[in-house]
Amino acid sequence: MTASAPWKKSSFSGGGEGNDCVQIADMCSHVAVRASKAPDTATLTFPAGSFTAFLEALKSPRPTRG
Repeated sequence: MTASAPWKKSSFSGGGEGNDCVQIADMCSHVAVRASKAPDTATLTFPAGSFTAFLEALKSPRPTRG
């Protein structure tokens, strides 16, 4: 799957050396995630809906603790 997947590097990775991050591939019904530093070692795959919910939860403001 790693060779043919349409991998996209995170926009937070930046450019140049030492800016390794994650890559994702939208596989229609699933989203695959891998480390850009070691793309052949492991890939995690999530149902597209679950991955979208995960991203939305990350964007949500956290409640403040008093």
